[in-house]
Amino acid sequence: MTFTYSITCTLDATAAFPPVAGSEEQRAYWVTPTLLAWPLSLLPMGMDRAGVVTDAGDPVPGSGLALRLITAPDGGAAAVHGRILGAEGMPAPTVTPLRVVGNLPGDVLAARPHLEGYIALSATDATGAPLLDEDAVAAALTGQVAIAQYVGAPDPTEVADVGGARLDAFTGVQTAILLDHLYAETATRAELGVTFRDGRPSFALWAPTAQAVTLLTWETGDPLGSVPEVPGPPTRTAAVRTDDGRWVVDNRPGQPDDAGANESDLGRPGSPITAGCQYLWEVRVYVPSTLRVETNIVTDPYSTALTTDSTRSVAVDLAEARLAPEQWAQAPAPTVRNDSARSIYELHLRDFSAADETVPPELRGTYRAFTVAGSAGVRHLAELAQAGMTTIHLLPTFDIATIPEHRGSQRSPRIPSEAHPASADQQAAVEEVADDDAYNWGYDPLHWGAPEGSYATEGHQDGGARIIEFREMVGALHALGLQVVLDQVYNHTAACGQDPLSVLDRVVPGYYHRLDAVGRVTSSTCCANTATENALCERLMVDSVVRWARWYRVDGFRFDLMGHHPRAVMERVRAALDELTMADDGVDGRSIYLYGEGWNFGEVAGNALFVQATQGQLDGTGIGAFNDRLRDAVHGGGAFDPDHRVFQGFGTGLLTQPSGLDHRSWNEQSADLAHRTDLVRLGLVGNLKDYVMTISDGTVRRGIDLIHNGAPAAFASQPQENVNYVDAHDNETLYDLLAYKLPQGMPVAERVRMNTVCLATVTLAQSPSFWSAGTELLRSKSLDRDSYNSGDWFNAIDFTGQSNGFGRGLPPASRNEGSWAIQGPLLQDAWLRPSPEEIAAARSQALDLLRLRASTPLFSLGSTRLIQDKLTFPGAGFGAPAGVVVMLIDDTRGGQDVDPELDAVLVVINASGQTLTQPLPELTGRDFRLSPIQAEGADEVVRRTGFDRASGTISVPARTVAVLVQKQAA
Repeated sequence: MTFTYSITCTLDATAAFPPVAGSEEQRAYWVTPTLLAWPLSLLPMGMDRAGVVTDAGDPVPGSGLALRLITAPDGGAAAVHGRILGAEGMPAPTVTPLRVVGNLPGDVLAARPHLEGYIALSATDATGAPLLDEDAVAAALTGQVAIAQYVGAPDPTEVADVGGARLDAFTGVQTAILLDHLYAETATRAELGVTFRDGRPSFALWAPTAQAVTLLTWETGDPLGSVPEVPGPPTRTAAVRTDDGRWVVDNRPGQPDDAGANESDLGRPGSPITAGCQYLWEVRVYVPSTLRVETNIVTDPYSTALTTDSTRSVAVDLAEARLAPEQWAQAPAPTVRNDSARSIYELHLRDFSAADETVPPELRGTYRAFTVAGSAGVRHLAELAQAGMTTIHLLPTFDIATIPEHRGSQRSPRIPSEAHPASADQQAAVEEVADDDAYNWGYDPLHWGAPEGSYATEGHQDGGARIIEFREMVGALHALGLQVVLDQVYNHTAACGQDPLSVLDRVVPGYYHRLDAVGRVTSSTCCANTATENALCERLMVDSVVRWARWYRVDGFRFDLMGHHPRAVMERVRAALDELTMADDGVDGRSIYLYGEGWNFGEVAGNALFVQATQGQLDGTGIGAFNDRLRDAVHGGGAFDPDHRVFQGFGTGLLTQPSGLDHRSWNEQSADLAHRTDLVRLGLVGNLKDYVMTISDGTVRRGIDLIHNGAPAAFASQPQENVNYVDAHDNETLYDLLAYKLPQGMPVAERVRMNTVCLATVTLAQSPSFWSAGTELLRSKSLDRDSYNSGDWFNAIDFTGQSNGFGRGLPPASRNEGSWAIQGPLLQDAWLRPSPEEIAAARSQALDLLRLRASTPLFSLGSTRLIQDKLTFPGAGFGAPAGVVVMLIDDTRGGQDVDPELDAVLVVINASGQTLTQPLPELTGRDFRLSPIQAEGADEVVRRTGFDRASGTISVPARTVAVLVQKQAA
């Protein structure tokens, strides 16, 4: 017998050569051609700033640190067993010594405050002469860039020999700051995307780190590009790199090679490229995340038009006359008296018509649904406009990533017909197809400057066809008397890196997206955050906004997570729009309104990277920010409470109509209601910082001195810098919150009145008024708190008023399952499902609010001074009735006569469950009568309002909003 033994030996190299700090990260920054920033966190163990930099900012001699700039044109450089090696078959890395020169300059830290924990490295010799000329720096940026740190070097300036020093750190370098330093001044003014000369397109792509760029084109034979994707191989045209980092294909007519150039001529096509062609860019570029050079084929970040599903860009001239529908070209945009007078209706495009049987099936869920004059939805919008609604805010309609644009690729849920109102079956059917159906809110940008194709009609998703239909929608809304606001999402994109849905990052890796201190793309907004603090990312944002304003004639923009942008960028957006004129551009850019979400969170919070466009930091810009203080004051509790039933607010019955679930003491609830009532008053005056009022404890304070959740409650310096709302597409609808919070068993008729009370706090205020579509119809999403992907089943609006959507089943499990035990009993409660008559009553009362707002300019004074002069809150202060706000707008004060027909308007919002009878001595002798709008309106209860002139006593029924007017004497 023979026995054989096999012995395997394994060498564990990790113990001897552990990975050095910073490997596979990008912890350093290249700031100028000769200045780099090195993080103190990578200094050797036990060494702090004092070990390398003195208090005066001078380098400490003899620290033993040697730092080397490593550049590798094709990548592959890595720390291997304590040495820097290049990849096999690739050129050897180039090594350049760096000197520690002290602290970073003050101007650098002012512009980039996140570099506070860094020291300065210089790529110069002892005399200050650069070690790399401009060409060498530009070349280095097209490959891998890293820094190696050695410890114990006898001569830190010696390149070839670090004297046996130990490799202590090796990390990549972030280069966006340097790219701006080198190229921004000229590249921000140069042509990008497609430009037309005499009907012929030329092409330019900013890709300063690319090694080669080629334009791929497919001729369509259609100047409008409205044809399906052209098969076959493309024509290839090598682009020419310019000094500003652009790659250009010059296709202008009249050039010498029109007579017969060949394709080898860089930057000139072999034969002229025609309008309407389909095209892509082929970009050969080093990608830090893959550590190698990649060949990426991408669409144009500046795309004006696309093929179906955004697979190719299309060269379309937006000035082409055949792209201009007659109504869009001729219907003037409605005007608004001032930005404070705006009444805004937030609407998702599919919600508007997906379930509207009065719209032809082929037009449901499309741009063209807005052109169907006799549809239920269009009739409803017309009635809103006639009542005083001024503006339609459309959720994202730019090209988005998550909706299949081919109709045949869109799946529809099979909703079981027998499922009961609290069944999980409906949501299961919706979730099964959620990622493949026709629905998404659209907060996942793919191309910012082109219309979304899924909203175009069948066969019209390609090229200029979707542009025509988008313009038809804008023209139809203008004809109804409604301005159009577009929801813009510049704070993130759908993807980054080498993802197929990534565009920007595959053109200039690491530039357009915000990187954290180790080089990872931040995602605090939900997805891949963009870096609009970088000049060319900012320019793409500004150019896109201007394109929508000039070439689609929209009237305003709402910015998603605006606080993730610098205030300076928002000011430049404002300035660029202000330059548009009717004579040159067909629009008055100064009349365009801007507003957005001014939340302060994420990696930018507290101005960590720049001065943000957040609440309280937009003074003087006229740019609006959403007022969550008023929202939470009306609702009670907070937007993300695990059980919305517990905490009530001013408009949901706190203290005066208790639900019985709030176990705080009476004193605690009373104090909470008093504070929330102060917030309502503050919202009514425009949430102005400097407005002085008597608050609930009897003291007199400015708005900014009223504290809410640890921060000043007021943040606006002008009334248009504040946007009031009580519901929006995010979170639950107003009706669903009322279902949670109002006492169980309260009749729907009374819930209708509380719905009106809540809307009054927004509609009768001095700031822009913002309604979520359908709130006037008691719209419900079956308690869904986040319906972004919940399909038409949970989102569609019934403009006929037969159903409000409550009880369509338990909302989708992915975002609501933790609340199903609470939601189920509510959805089964038949008392919470309003009848058509009750929906009609809510609608009538809401329309009367709009009519009241539009009836007098006193509800939109538009000036901080006029508001301070004319607006007061009689009876406010310690001992004021609970759940009541009384507001007087006195036109006899302040010198300027705003409304020649009225001396004053008196608004009483009685959110309590009892009739209000309150003497107001300061009103004694004045002649207030119920507004004719309410005296002749649909609500019979409000007609019981009374005012006694002799005593100044006002009487208003429970759950009622009353507006009284004092006419000017003849």
